[in-house]
Amino acid sequence: MRKVETKKAPQAIGPYSQGIIVNNMFYSSGQIALTPEGEMVQGDVKAQTHQVFKNLQAVLEAAGASLETVVKATVFIKNMDDFAAVNEVYGEYFKEHKPARSLVEVARLPKDALVEIEVVALVK
Repeated sequence: MRKVETKKAPQAIGPYSQGIIVNNMFYSSGQIALTPEGEMVQGDVKAQTHQVFKNLQAVLEAAGASLETVVKATVFIKNMDDFAAVNEVYGEYFKEHKPARSLVEVARLPKDALVEIEVVALVK
């Protein structure tokens, strides 16, 4: 196992890593809309989802993976009424390549985020 770390994404806010590589698979921790400096992005769920994808792209790159090698995404949203908005932004990042996905509504997310996404990807 190898821990993945990058300063281009927010540092872990607890006893975990940004991600782990096992063999040729990368498992990300959930990413919320924190900037690399640790500040929560202000704005609606679309703005937060864009920041989540910036964070995911940074940890994927550090792992030697990319959005194109994601095999599974898990999306957690605070309010199912935001499904269409999150889906719209999600579709901007996964246009041709469409990994398997689960999306669930949860009672609360860290830092009162509106969305959190984690991915599993193949390492190139």
